[in-house]
Amino acid sequence: MAKYKLAIFDWDGTILDSIGTIVNSVHGAAKDLNLPILDDQTVKNIIGLRLDTAIGQLYPELSQEELRIFLENYTKHFHFLEKVAPNLYPNVIETLQKLREENILLAVATGKSRVGLDRILNMLGLADFFDATRCADETAGKPDPKMLHELLTQFGLTNKEAIMVGDASFDLQMANNANIDCIAVSYGAQPTSSLKNYSPKYIIDQFNELINHLIIP
Repeated sequence: MAKYKLAIFDWDGTILDSIGTIVNSVHGAAKDLNLPILDDQTVKNIIGLRLDTAIGQLYPELSQEELRIFLENYTKHFHFLEKVAPNLYPNVIETLQKLREENILLAVATGKSRVGLDRILNMLGLADFFDATRCADETAGKPDPKMLHELLTQFGLTNKEAIMVGDASFDLQMANNANIDCIAVSYGAQPTSSLKNYSPKYIIDQFNELINHLIIP
């Protein structure tokens, strides 16, 4: 029996092993513009935000035109690297299928653009796998709870019937803002020590641990 009717997942760093791709794309775009190369963890700490917001936080000195060029260069680097190795974390498909067998609805709430999410879903053959998806460029970005509220409304559910799973503080803060339970994953962008501040019900080290937390034997 399922504990929740809807499981909502972040994408990068939770389902897709793409943290290195994002970090290297930021470094590549920065190098193109002769900007300082920030340490990896600093870049990881902004993963989950809308891309323009994230880069604006990393490089607040950029003008609007420089930011536009940075985003273009980032996209070029990302598309190249994404084609090399777009890998799901271990046991993702098997776990999601198990949740679906328990009639749990599956959704994605991501800081990615709609174009970016649809592209990678198609690359992985998962375009029809999720019951719903929300992207930052078509609603409010994290940690605003709007995309979670939209998903609840779409399925006619209350906040107590859904749970959010993510690897970043923005994911968990968004869940807190929507008064939705959340689960943190330890293998993504941010260290467990920072995720604990947002009171996740559980912290998991492997994706398939979700089965034990979302399904009652």
